[in-house]
Amino acid sequence: MKQRFDAIEVALIGVLTLGAGQSIGYRRAQLPAPVLQAIQARTAESRALETAYGPESNSQYEEEWILRDFFRDKRDGVFVDVGANHYQQNSNTYYLEKTMGWSGLAVEPLREFEAGYKANRPRTVFLPFFVSDVSNAQAKMYLLKGKELVTSSDRDFTERFGKGAEEVTAPTITLTDLLVNQSLTHVDFVSIDVELHEPQVLAGFDIGRFRPSLVCIEAHPEVRQQILDYFAHRDYVVVGKYLRADIQNLYFRPLS
Repeated sequence: MKQRFDAIEVALIGVLTLGAGQSIGYRRAQLPAPVLQAIQARTAESRALETAYGPESNSQYEEEWILRDFFRDKRDGVFVDVGANHYQQNSNTYYLEKTMGWSGLAVEPLREFEAGYKANRPRTVFLPFFVSDVSNAQAKMYLLKGKELVTSSDRDFTERFGKGAEEVTAPTITLTDLLVNQSLTHVDFVSIDVELHEPQVLAGFDIGRFRPSLVCIEAHPEVRQQILDYFAHRDYVVVGKYLRADIQNLYFRPLS
């Protein structure tokens, strides 16, 4: 197999995503010189993106700046936002639609967000599904009121952020079935943020059929290796420059 990830990328993936939603709690003096250099490079890359595209952003972290940088402010693209949540707050696709004229799909099992999309995102179709590796089933999720961003199919994960998670259900669909049902044959950008369910989303996605130019996927330590393996076996590579800017997500593009 061809080598997909160089040494610095592997080191950054391992070091810069040490905690699931946690700040990195280390003493820099305890880290080896190559790791310190990687952290400094990440900081410099983040500052460069902010200088070029900031300081405002609708996304939770550096995602919006990275998308603008990768696509060079391309207009009229097509996106799929899996785990879309609020129509604007912490959104990876709000800027693409409102400023760059993109259109696409917001896939979000919590229907309380639907009205916001219908009122404010006319170029986005809201679809109330839980994306998984099978269609036409019922998924269980665990919800903390006021902390919808951490809704997960893993109760333990959700309750890291507070006890007493409420169990809710939603119909499942694979990403491939969803795109076929919406008559899409190609998408430019896919965002996946589903709190440890990312491997199941990928298992139901025929990425070679739709060939997105960029995939942004949240990569918690528990599922990171499965994510890397999926893309490595499908001729996608990590966009290394963004490892130094966004420590929550991984970004993949086609090898050629």
